[in-house]
Amino acid sequence: MEVKVRKDWLALVKEDAIEPTRRIVDPHHHFFAQTEVYPHYNLADLQADTATHNVEQTVYLQCWEGYRTSGPEEFKCVGETEWVDGIAARARQDAQSVQIGGIVGTASLSLGDRVRPVLEAHQAASKLFRGIRDIAAWDNTYDVLLSMEGLTDGDLYGKTAFRVGFKVLNDMGLSFDAYHYYHQTPHLTALAKAFPTAPIVLNHLGTPLGVGPYAARQDEVYAQWQRDLAAVAQCPNVTIKLGGLAMPWTGFGFENGQRPPTSDELVARQAKYYHYAIETFGPERCMFESNFPVDKCAVSYGVLWNAFKKIAAKYSEAEKDAMFRGTATRVYRVGPRA
Repeated sequence: MEVKVRKDWLALVKEDAIEPTRRIVDPHHHFFAQTEVYPHYNLADLQADTATHNVEQTVYLQCWEGYRTSGPEEFKCVGETEWVDGIAARARQDAQSVQIGGIVGTASLSLGDRVRPVLEAHQAASKLFRGIRDIAAWDNTYDVLLSMEGLTDGDLYGKTAFRVGFKVLNDMGLSFDAYHYYHQTPHLTALAKAFPTAPIVLNHLGTPLGVGPYAARQDEVYAQWQRDLAAVAQCPNVTIKLGGLAMPWTGFGFENGQRPPTSDELVARQAKYYHYAIETFGPERCMFESNFPVDKCAVSYGVLWNAFKKIAAKYSEAEKDAMFRGTATRVYRVGPRA
């Protein structure tokens, strides 16, 4: 499913920042330079977007970019960390620029014990390397949804080889970002229970689906999403990212409107997901995320973070600070700005 960003369309709705001095660490964004599926997105784009709010630092999340073009296949992914480390160095040259405070790369945990030298190569490539995301997203009911290449079913997390590699990751003190669809969350719960000390970050609110056959089952999807999210929240080693609902496959359809949504419209349609997650996990285990530029297909950065701030309005100052900055800083070990 191709994702397009229409800057002229996004410009139809502009809002001044709410609470413009609130400190933010955005724990989930990408850079795209090669892909034809997602819009290209570079440091200048990130700087322009984050300047709409007081975003001090970010965490980069893997997206198969910058890979090495030669050498052993399992080590090519290290090129992504090397590439982003170079971008982070350029950002540090500008004292006014948002800083990249952490890098989440990738590696195939299905390598088992053989994943250790790959992870060590990531660590050698950048002091910002914090962990990996090995995507498990799989769905066999709607062929437009992208199941990850090589997956044969929805339980990557339960495979023996994967769990051997996961133990290596955990033993090295690295974190794991989990991206899958909502109906796969029970598999993450089983993984979290098997490795109760492993820091696991559930991406995109567990990604409830709302297109194809799921479009007519929204109440059913929401009910299952609630049950499974409550179960995984019982695992204290799991934190959750609050965002990602503007992705086309969640079915809200904002990207198809005559104009993009306002922050009030986002809140009206989506707030129940955020509040349920916050109440289930607790603010100290939640972090708002932009998921840019993927979510930029439907909403601008400034409007999105205004919506987050409106959703967070009923919580205490300490709880807001956790969700906008503190949880991400702790989980990804984000240091002070250089």
